[in-house]
Amino acid sequence: MASIPDTSYISEDNGLKSPRAHRYDSDPNNNEKIFGLSNSLRNYLVVIIGEFCGTFIFLWTAFMIAQIANHDIILNSMLDVERGSSPAQLIMISFGFGFGVMVSVFLFFRVSGGNFNPAVTVTLMLAGAVPLVRGLLMIFTQMVAGMAAAGAVSAMTPGEILFANSLGGGCSRSRGLFIEAFATCILCVTVLMMAVEKHRATFMAPFAIGIALFIGHLICVYYTGAGLNPARSFGPCIAAASFPNYHWIYWLGPFLGSFLAFGIWKLLKLLHYQTANPGQDDDGLEIYHQRSIV
Repeated sequence: MASIPDTSYISEDNGLKSPRAHRYDSDPNNNEKIFGLSNSLRNYLVVIIGEFCGTFIFLWTAFMIAQIANHDIILNSMLDVERGSSPAQLIMISFGFGFGVMVSVFLFFRVSGGNFNPAVTVTLMLAGAVPLVRGLLMIFTQMVAGMAAAGAVSAMTPGEILFANSLGGGCSRSRGLFIEAFATCILCVTVLMMAVEKHRATFMAPFAIGIALFIGHLICVYYTGAGLNPARSFGPCIAAASFPNYHWIYWLGPFLGSFLAFGIWKLLKLLHYQTANPGQDDDGLEIYHQRSIV
């Protein structure tokens, strides 16, 4: 019986095979309708589904881990009331958020871009990587997913909600605002330099983004509870039906971080940063390429 040819790969001039693009990827002008939806409407729907699922998985995972960390008797026995969160709680909560976003970005970055954070989406809108209408839809979806994740964790776990953001460690509102802004800036700069800027390490962007959020939580949990994401901060307040009178810092701080991150990235782009340290994407095989040409 004759074998069926493999059509999922295409042969290149060098004899190697590369994956064949999906027929919808290969022709951006393809107007074939799916479920009666136009291409643009279908793409918006895909983005909404991707952002909702990714944000929900990320925040549900993180909220569950934070709830466990703050309820755990052993971890709480290590807590010094005058000092705030114990190192064990800090690390556990930070791992929950850092690895939660890492998994979600790996899963959905090819679907919706894997933002899962209104502050990140605003940064990408400023950078021109996300169109205005799509960005606004993504932000709305992220907020809904944040509320859904907080409500789900509240319904699934006993006791009061213990993963809402609050100031601690004697931190004032102004200090909390700038802590949130700078930590969010680190996260957004990581997204810009690892995901928006295309290079040999772009495939590692989800890993770098997760580590950036992990570090941000190590810094912020003690002082602000680590918002860094308006969807993350808003959801628990809705689920608990309780808003602190300083809740605004969890919106203004991350968005200030978005603008600061965009400013840093834009300045580097205007200065053509690639020429300051060239050759970072070389594979080290130039000498072999030259010999093959000769």
